[in-house]
Parts: sequence; C-alpha cells; structure tokens
Amino acid sequence: MRIGIDLGGTKIEGIAIADDGHERLRRRAKTPRGDYDGTLAAVAQLVLDIEREVGAQATVGIGIPGAVSPATGVIKNANSTWLIGRPLSDDLARMLGRPIRLANDANCFALSEAADGAAAGADVVFGVILGTGTGAGIVVHGRVLTGVNAIGGEWGHNPLPAPKDDERPGPLCYCGRYGCVETFLSGPGLARDYDEHTPYVARPFQGRDDASLKGSRYDAEHIAALAAQGEPRALAALERYEERLARALATVMNILDPDVIVLGGGVSNIGRLYESVPRLWAPHVFSDSVATRLVRAMHGDSSGVRGAAWLWPAA
Repeated sequence: MRIGIDLGGTKIEGIAIADDGHERLRRRAKTPRGDYDGTLAAVAQLVLDIEREVGAQATVGIGIPGAVSPATGVIKNANSTWLIGRPLSDDLARMLGRPIRLANDANCFALSEAADGAAAGADVVFGVILGTGTGAGIVVHGRVLTGVNAIGGEWGHNPLPAPKDDERPGPLCYCGRYGCVETFLSGPGLARDYDEHTPYVARPFQGRDDASLKGSRYDAEHIAALAAQGEPRALAALERYEERLARALATVMNILDPDVIVLGGGVSNIGRLYESVPRLWAPHVFSDSVATRLVRAMHGDSSGVRGAAWLWPAA
C-alpha cells in the first residue's frame, strides 16, 4: 500500500492507494500556516491516522509547492515560506521512523498521469499545470526527472518563445524577470490579457463582484464562457492564448520530444485547447510530422496527491 500526501498552503490531503491504483481512503487536515513544527506534526499524524484506518503500514510520498535543494538538503522555492530552509524530508522520516520520498507538486501531477492517468503507458510525459501559476513536471519511463539542480520542468520561468513586438518585454513576473511563460499562460495571465484589450464595463459575473477577481474583472472560466457565446474580445483573447501556448510547448517538444503532454489546472478545462494548440504548434516544431498527443488530465485535482503516492514505484 502507498500513502500520498499533498502538503498545500491551506490544507494537507492524504490518500491511501492499493498497488493496482485503487483508492482506499482519503483524508484532509488543516495546514498550520507559518508553523513548521506544527506542519511536521500534522503530516505525521495524518499518515498515522490513515494507516490505523486501513490497518496496514505504507510507503509515504509527499508533494510540496517547492523542492529539496540538492546542494543543502533543505527546502527551496516553496510558496509555503515557513518550509524554506528546513530539512523537511529528514525531519518527517525521523518522526515516522521510515524513509519518505518528497517531490515538487507539479512533478507529482505528471507522475500521477503517467502512472495510471491520461498518459499511462507513455515513455516520456510532460505534465503542465495551468492555474494560478504555471508549473510542469517530467516523467521518463515511470520516474520523475528532477534534475541535478532540482528544477526539472520549471517551464513557467523561461521567456515566452519568439515574442512578438507587443509581447516585449512582457509582464513583470514575481521571480523578478519580465515576460516569463507564466505571466502569459497562467489563469491570471489570460485574464490580464483580456482586460488589456477590453474597455471597462462594470458588471458582476455569476454573483461575484469585480473585487473578488483579485485585480482582474474576469477569470479564465468567464472568458472561456464568453468566447463560447461568440463574444469577439474573448475569442481574440483565447486565440492569443492558444498561439502562445503552442509556441511555448513547441520549445519543450524540440528539447524533450515527449510522447504525451498532459494539461491540468483550471485553464485546462477549456476544451478547445486540445484541437487548436496541436494545429498551431506544428510550424514551431523541428520535425516533418508531430506525433505528440495533447490530453486533459484524467485525475484532475487528485493528480497531485495520487502522484505523491506513486513516488514509490512497484517493487
């Protein structure tokens, strides 16, 4: 049996899955924000509670919004800032009395879809999360490709390829640089682009006022709905988004040449992406034909926690 833990900024989710991928149990706990020792205790208790309920000890894999630095062994690049600089993996292994495996949450997403999801059976999988941010993970022959610097798959913090004149220098990214892929292809990036090309009309959507959209009048779901109704500016925003996504994924294909690219996150629910983007990426891929498949994640929001469990492959 395997236990997967998704350690998020507000909640900790745990799952127990059998060797055949069948889910046996799922539990959640509140994340003690800002409290490292409390977070350790909450994760350890969740693991022990799950094991007690299923009546067996399990391997433990943990996904986090960050990574373990190969240079120091402590956490880096974590949105949950109280984890940064801490030996999370070592501390949890000591508390649980067994080795654990820890990976970036985007890597866990890719691994889940490669193990028994939309990319099951593929040799090389590139898993992309298009949500509040833009993350990615790489799985080769069933194993996560972390990289010597633990930044494998950090696709969102590369510049948007072949920028057009009106895309330079690009929006400022939280990493301190301009024009990162994330600033164009995240959900907020799509909303910002739509706003910039749309005169302001003050009106709520589905009961939400403008302030609730955190700086944008609309979100990606709303823009997709408007486009489906034929609203010209929403259609134009989606066309720009699709062309940018095609360019960005083509660059990955020219380097990695994956069998399958899996999309997850809120923006991945826009169904037209799966037809339009492969049509648009062909001119940018250095090949006479393109066999790479673009697919939607099978496990949806559960991919992260399932992928954490799959960090322990079958014996």
